[in-house]
Amino acid sequence: MIRRREFITLLGGAAAWPLTARAQQTLPVVGLLYPASADAIADRLRAFRQGLKDTGYVSGENVTIDYRWAEGQFDRLPALAADLARRQVAVIAAGNTSSALAAKAATSSIPIVFSVNEDPVKLGLVASLARPGGNLTGINFLNAELVAKRLELIRELVSGAQRVALLVNPTNAVATETALREVAAAARRIGVQVQVINASTSRDIDAAFATLARERPDALFVANDGFFNSRRVHIVNAAVRHAIPATYGTREFAEVGGLMSYGSNIPDAWRQLGTYAGRILKGTRPEELPVVQASRFELVINAQTARTLGIEIPPMLLARADEVIE
Repeated sequence: MIRRREFITLLGGAAAWPLTARAQQTLPVVGLLYPASADAIADRLRAFRQGLKDTGYVSGENVTIDYRWAEGQFDRLPALAADLARRQVAVIAAGNTSSALAAKAATSSIPIVFSVNEDPVKLGLVASLARPGGNLTGINFLNAELVAKRLELIRELVSGAQRVALLVNPTNAVATETALREVAAAARRIGVQVQVINASTSRDIDAAFATLARERPDALFVANDGFFNSRRVHIVNAAVRHAIPATYGTREFAEVGGLMSYGSNIPDAWRQLGTYAGRILKGTRPEELPVVQASRFELVINAQTARTLGIEIPPMLLARADEVIE
């Protein structure tokens, strides 16, 4: 027969057990930081979750992903990064350069994996590619380094192009500075004049294309930018409507009607981002993971858009395309 004190002890232990079990079952949290919104990067998010899955982590089962979206407002990134740091997430995944810089400023202890489009050593994110040091590592998909090639390709497609407009988002200071520097240098080498056009809201995009329609540049170079990617349908439709041949940094633009894109496979970079996040969850330190350099570059041409614009694609360029969208 159980005495009353023993019964209370047993009852107390039974009541405490679920709390202990729940504490033991608390899932690790990956914080994902990005300047745009979720609907703008659905393919990238699927790739990121696949990368996590490749290392044994499935969202909602044995890991939680805590998303932080700046909704196109880059000035919100530092506060969002600081919030993830306060939460003491297990790892922060920064989806672009501005996110990576904000995360780095927010914490020197929480591991950070990044996906950036230019040299992370120059950006001050890591000490070197092979030995990152500190709490950051990630993927460089090299789109900044491909600027000269993009200019050459649009000039080859639009024969004799001499005046090129450059569309940048001034609120994305890091990406804009890179675009201005790299495009200006590439333009000087091939003898092209560049006109800079700014846009940081949907209204700005409309105003930018009104200017382009008046001034009629030979081609448009759209800088890599999270806000532009989230408004890619808007931008592509405006370019086609105003009959302006345009080049973009990711295939996502060509898939929705953009004339030409040349750059890395971004979903592939995000899959690697998820893989690195998963490896860190398993105990690998960021300093042990060398920065991955993208090795797959895609030239995608939208032949239907070319026909709409009255552009005949040179056979040599057509032969070099990785994909032609009909």
